[in-house]
Parts: sequence; structure tokens; C-alpha cells
Amino acid sequence: MDQATSLRKIAQFSKTQAHLKKFGYSTSEEKNKKVGIISVTSGKGGVGKTNIVGNLAYSMSLLGKKVLVLDADLGLGNMDVLLGLTPKYNLLHVFMGMKRIEDIIIEGPGGILILPAASGVEELTNLSDEQKLHILSEFERLDLDIDILLVDTSAGISSNVMYFNSASQHIIVIATPDPASITDAYALIKVLSLKYAEKKFNLIVNCASSKNEANNVYDTISKATEEFLHVSVNYLGFIPRDVNFITSIRQQKLITQFNPHSEASLAIKSLAQKIDSLTEICVTKGNIQFFWNRLINGISPEDNDKNIA
Repeated sequence: MDQATSLRKIAQFSKTQAHLKKFGYSTSEEKNKKVGIISVTSGKGGVGKTNIVGNLAYSMSLLGKKVLVLDADLGLGNMDVLLGLTPKYNLLHVFMGMKRIEDIIIEGPGGILILPAASGVEELTNLSDEQKLHILSEFERLDLDIDILLVDTSAGISSNVMYFNSASQHIIVIATPDPASITDAYALIKVLSLKYAEKKFNLIVNCASSKNEANNVYDTISKATEEFLHVSVNYLGFIPRDVNFITSIRQQKLITQFNPHSEASLAIKSLAQKIDSLTEICVTKGNIQFFWNRLINGISPEDNDKNIA
């Protein structure tokens, strides 16, 4: 990048700051707000992860929290479908320099904000240096007035999943009583532990028929991680199997909206309160700009060693 180009970027940045102030956005010049950044992930698909994220976001908004949901399934994002929304633009348009961050954010139920997935970008590591610089500058100039960023990752152990999880302050793993789900949850924790030096995880058990069944899932995962990986798993709780989920999905509504007094809704509201308390714990992984910097530039085990030292 030559000097003239750099000067033009600086001039544009200054104009953008003034524009954001005019329309009521907070900017990086005004504050450097600490945001609770939580990734919600799973070892396999079909465990209800995206549904849980949407319901947690809505429940946290009822607690007075300003929540931004990042649909981080870059290939098959469907948070918008779950909520019955039709975004015109997504992160791909930002990566390509066609839109600004504020152009793609859409509002969901309860005032939650959503950053739609960039279907078409298979790997963050495939972004060009120019695209990485652009997306980082976008988040550097715009500091949304939010309390919590919920990151709905893809399922599995791809590099994208690893990056989003390791860049977050807290990791929540979703598992079900299905043996394959338990095995894959352990595999996910294993990769994050051994390759990315993550040592703390949280677990939510979904679709459990009883408290005992959910406890058995936690015990199985926790004992394995402690014995073979020497990492701790904090049990947040479980969501019971609930037929109201099916009806709410068909109507493209969250179960916490559709039937707020159902067993699953009450469980999710309780989990939202527990997760809110997680964000009050002092963390070392910085603010939302730090999250994006780590995410785009990649995270090495050495980086995480510094954060947990």
C-alpha cells in the first residue's frame, strides 16, 4: 500500500467517524467497551445449536442485555431462517468491500441484532490480506453498543470452528444424549485443548429426557476430559426434550416467544441467567476488536498460553 493510498484511508476513516456519531453509533474514539464474547459450538450437527443460540439471545435481551448474534456458519448459516428473517446482505458483502458492517446488521425478536453468515467464504484463512485489513478496519471503526456477542459456530472441527471458538472469551459446547454427539463433543474439546491450548469449557445438554440422563452425558464427557486432557468442563445445565420446539420451528418463532412457560423455555431462561453471570467474570481476551483481530489473523497455541498464564 503506497503513501497516497494510506492517506486516503485515513481521511475516509475520519469521515466515517463523524458519520457514525451523526447517526447515533458509538465509535472507537469514544469508548472501548468490554463485551462478553461467547461461542456456542458442537462436535456434530443436528443437536439444536442454532435454535439454542437464538433462544438464549432472546432470553438475555429480556434480562436487559444488548445482544449481537454472529451467524458464524460460513457455509450453511441459517439463523435468519430460524427467525423468519430475510437479510439483503451478509458478511460476504463486507469481506468484498461492497457494504459496511452497519448495512448488513438486521434486527430480530426482542431487539437482538444479527450479523448474517457469509455463505460463500469456505475458510477465513482463504481471505486475502486486503480483505482481512478491510474487515478489521470495519470493526475497529464501529464499536456497537452491545453487552454480549453470541457466536453460533459451524459444527465439527474445521479451522473456522477452531478460530471462532479460540477467539472467544467463553466456549459453550452443546451435546445430546446421542452417543455420537457425546463422542464428537469430546473430539471438539480435544482439538481445542491440544492444538489451541484452551483449558476451560462449558457444557449444555440438549434434548434430555430427564435430569439424570443429562447428568450422565456431563459425567461421561467430564471424566474423559479430566483424565485424558486435564481440562475442566463446567456444567451449565440441560434443556429437556419438548414437543413445543417442533411447532415453534415450523412457525419460525423461538420457543421462548411461542410458549414462554414450556419446560424448555424455562430451562433456557435459567441458562441465560447463568451465562450472563459468566460474562461478568474478568477475562483476558479483550474486547470485540481483539476478538476479530485474533480471528482474522489466526490464533496460535502460544497466543492462548499468554492469555491463560
